Amino acid sequence: MRPANFVLPGIALSLTAMSLPTVDSASAHPATPAVHAATAKPKAYTVKTLHFHVKVHNEKVGGTGSQQCLIVGDLYKPRAASRHHRVPVILTTNGFGGSKDDQASLAKIATKHGYGVLSYSGLGFGGSGCKISLDDPSYDGRAGRQLVSFLGGKTGIATTTAGKKVPAIRWVRHDRHDHLGKHAAHDPRIGMVGGSYGGQIQFAVADKDPRLDAIIPIITWNDLSFSLAPNDNHFAHGVTYKTSSPGVAKYEWINLFFGLGIADGLQGTQIDPERNVGCPNFLNEACKGYAELMGNTIDTPDLYAFARHASVESYIHRIKIPTLLMQGQGDSLFNLQEAVATYRSLRHQHTPVKMIWQSWGHSIGTAQPGEWTQGPGILRTYEGKRVFAWFARYLKKQHVNTGPRFAYYRDYIPFHGKGPDTVQYGHAKHFPVGHMRKFFASGTSKLVTTRSKVKDGSVQYANLAGATPLSFSEVSAVNGSLPSQTTKPSDGDGSFAAWEGPALKRPVDVAGIPTATVNVSLPGADPSVPASQLQFFAKVYDIAPDGTIDLVRRLVAPVRAYDVSKPVHVQLPGIVHRFDKGHHIELVIAATDSAYRNANVVQPATASTSKKSPTILRLPVVK
Repeated sequence: MRPANFVLPGIALSLTAMSLPTVDSASAHPATPAVHAATAKPKAYTVKTLHFHVKVHNEKVGGTGSQQCLIVGDLYKPRAASRHHRVPVILTTNGFGGSKDDQASLAKIATKHGYGVLSYSGLGFGGSGCKISLDDPSYDGRAGRQLVSFLGGKTGIATTTAGKKVPAIRWVRHDRHDHLGKHAAHDPRIGMVGGSYGGQIQFAVADKDPRLDAIIPIITWNDLSFSLAPNDNHFAHGVTYKTSSPGVAKYEWINLFFGLGIADGLQGTQIDPERNVGCPNFLNEACKGYAELMGNTIDTPDLYAFARHASVESYIHRIKIPTLLMQGQGDSLFNLQEAVATYRSLRHQHTPVKMIWQSWGHSIGTAQPGEWTQGPGILRTYEGKRVFAWFARYLKKQHVNTGPRFAYYRDYIPFHGKGPDTVQYGHAKHFPVGHMRKFFASGTSKLVTTRSKVKDGSVQYANLAGATPLSFSEVSAVNGSLPSQTTKPSDGDGSFAAWEGPALKRPVDVAGIPTATVNVSLPGADPSVPASQLQFFAKVYDIAPDGTIDLVRRLVAPVRAYDVSKPVHVQLPGIVHRFDKGHHIELVIAATDSAYRNANVVQPATASTSKKSPTILRLPVVK
């Protein structure tokens, strides 16, 4: 059994933009001598910064009226494009806290391959006005629809930085019909790509505009109420849990987002001073939700409605266009469960969809060699090839291979380090893959492979009052950049229950979403009163022969148990991981976690197991 200890590193969160990973061109490529202006080749594109004056819902009058917002964007035109040689276009925007400039590298590459690009700063960010709506279709979706019309040749919303009106675009390819089979005015052949906040916006635009032809949402959410206050128990569908069982607030992530949003609002005061009135740079409902989550009060139906209105979960039945989902394994903000929820919904309604599980995400933002890069080598990466194949198929209508339905990065497969990383990605014709292998808790500390070996047992554990954390998993958003010796996962004595399996006789490869069924009891728990519901955090450790603990990707499953009189079914975060020969698999139930808002009052709990009602861990094993 591993030693129990706890050290909380005293590290402040930095405010960094949530955008796609980039490569420093100065360090990634050797320096080249400057080319004399007289012999320099002309660029393959032209780029102009434009101002767009769009109308969105007006929060001040209950969302029924409209307000005008300024959006700043860069329009990239391939030099070969003309009214006689029309090209498809790509619309893209920034991650949370970023700007239009974040997508400049991608835009330049796209122009070289025959695409026009409009990269713009989303509402509330990077020189654009109005408030952050969290990608709500009524705001960001409606704004995006007007940008689509502009690219389709409509005039009236765009001006130069000097204030001159921009004439109609005549070099973009058009479609005869939208995805509803109807003729639509100003209908460009258009796709979208972007990550995080720039991923969800694609769904918001698609919700409002059937003229959109293909999207590639990267590391984004399905249901924002789950993303910010998850409850991996008592799901109604996907990752949407029933409102009678509120979630557990992601304390660090929520604070980081509000800090970023407020900072952008202060920097953009001259552009739009109204954005800092009331809730600073956020819609007013966001501040109300923040107060509820940080106070650990019971989330209200209004908060759920606000978060879910800004989530594809609430309007996914209207998403009919081809969708390539790219989600990160190293992501404690928008984990793999969210992409799976979106994927399954789209598949159920026969929307063309494929899914990639890459290595990097919000928690671990560095792509591995051969994976995604924003630099000139994008088409030498696995994901870069998949992105441009998707657009070639659905924007250029070329008969190209868009890759397998499901692909997942495997860090335990050696890679030679050159070219696209097709070796480390496992491929499948469907999701899920593999089969569920069961492990059973036995007694007070063992994990066995057959139910017949289960022995009755129980473990008592408790948290401390005042929301004090006793377990450490990660420092959200900056975990990947911290020295490893400061971030080892740990649990405080008496604050957890754990069952450890025997040394593995052969490697166990896992790819998918593990689940667990646990038996916990809490004196005085009342299932009808959410405030009395038990909070705990389920997780799986990989323990090496020398006792070293690996919490896979630093992911945990927060639970607010709805009814502890019955076994609690937990959906653990999705992982791709090899439990190597000689290692031990351990299931842990911890009372607290440092990255979350913990219970204010002491909750003395008992975790038990028996042959009649066993505690079970199920791992999706592919080998």
